[in-house]
Amino acid sequence: MTIKDTTIICKDCGRNFVFRSDEQNFYAEKGYAEPTRCKDCRTARKNSLSQPSGRTAGAGASYGGGRTSDREMFPATCASCGKQTQVPFKPRGDRPVYCSDCFTKNR
Repeated sequence: MTIKDTTIICKDCGRNFVFRSDEQNFYAEKGYAEPTRCKDCRTARKNSLSQPSGRTAGAGASYGGGRTSDREMFPATCASCGKQTQVPFKPRGDRPVYCSDCFTKNR
């Protein structure tokens, strides 16, 4: 059975785009659903989701996909240098917690 190219209307911009047979095979192999956005709109959406939220790098900087500053942080004492720090998880006490400098050194 030969798969034929399909024309799809982009849900963002409304333009028609071709979903080629080789793309259809790839999507089927990976278990992906048929795309609903054209390549330009997919790229634009991906870029807008991965942009930093305007925060500057530094203590508590955002490293994961544009997280915002509303993430709850918990106070902790570094197990290596004893410095007070903040971490994005609640320390349980059964494992060491490190400040960002010591964490980088101990990687």
